[in-house]
Amino acid sequence: MAAVASEQFSVFEQKLDGVSRDAFVQRLLTLDDHGYANRGQLYRAAAEALGLKGGVDREMAAHFFDCYADACGLSDDTSSTLDALRQRGKLLGMITNGPTVWQQRKIDALGLGGRFDAVLISEAEGVSKPDPRIFARAVERLGVAPHEAMFVGDHPEIDVAGAKAAGLVAIWKRVPYWTLTTDDVFVVDRLSEIIPACCA
Repeated sequence: MAAVASEQFSVFEQKLDGVSRDAFVQRLLTLDDHGYANRGQLYRAAAEALGLKGGVDREMAAHFFDCYADACGLSDDTSSTLDALRQRGKLLGMITNGPTVWQQRKIDALGLGGRFDAVLISEAEGVSKPDPRIFARAVERLGVAPHEAMFVGDHPEIDVAGAKAAGLVAIWKRVPYWTLTTDDVFVVDRLSEIIPACCA
């Protein structure tokens, strides 16, 4: 998000009424909630906090959707882990919350679409994480029982608690800005750490 916010500052600088780059970027990062914030609400709040007028919030929200997918990148560890799981015959599924068009653009930009056997996007499904129903649909489409499936996510409630409620083996990909409040979950710092657990 920091790179996109900095790019947006350059694009909209003439409409930002003297707001500095640092102030603009920091405000967006504060409101972003680590990627979970609604974009329209985020830019409305940013415009109000920074004293911006003239509908620039709507312009920035539209610009965000145009440029964010291209700024996404897949880590080498993630890519190699997906390859390793596939080589070991594992089925791969993805569950993501958000608007279908927007999430599909990110999936395509990351080159992930063809690497998964099932992709569930909340808007298309009519249900979103942490609702157990979307996890149940994922394992059904993969043709496995819930207890045979591992779900890796970074959000303690939306990902971990949701997966556990649906009967999946939940794995928390540790992040520095959220805290896991349960001690019965496998915790990893790198995605590749799941390979010994799921391929034993």
